[in-house]
Amino acid sequence: MITAVHTLVYATDAQAAREFFRDVLEWPHVDARGGWLIFATGPSELGVHPAEDTPSHEISLMCDDVEQTVAELAERGAEFASEIVDRGFGLCIDMRVPGAGTMLLYQPQHPVAYPLAEQ
Repeated sequence: MITAVHTLVYATDAQAAREFFRDVLEWPHVDARGGWLIFATGPSELGVHPAEDTPSHEISLMCDDVEQTVAELAERGAEFASEIVDRGFGLCIDMRVPGAGTMLLYQPQHPVAYPLAEQ
């Protein structure tokens, strides 16, 4: 039986990215050894979208209130590459992850599946 999804973020500055997830997002973690942190990401869900070209994968972070979350994260040092915009599926903003580009943060406006895992 599958017990979890392990997500990978590739970063040119892995230490800076790890510090961001640890210190700014304040995600709980374990040290796998020698400072190699593995983070608990909380509830998750997976969607499959059609690909027009080469298939790829994307990581998005979801929240209940994007304006409040952006304000809280900005207080802890997070930087954003855009303003909050309504993309139909959710209220979205691109958050900078040090050494790893940007990651979408959004407040979904679609039904969410992650509570189903708790049943």
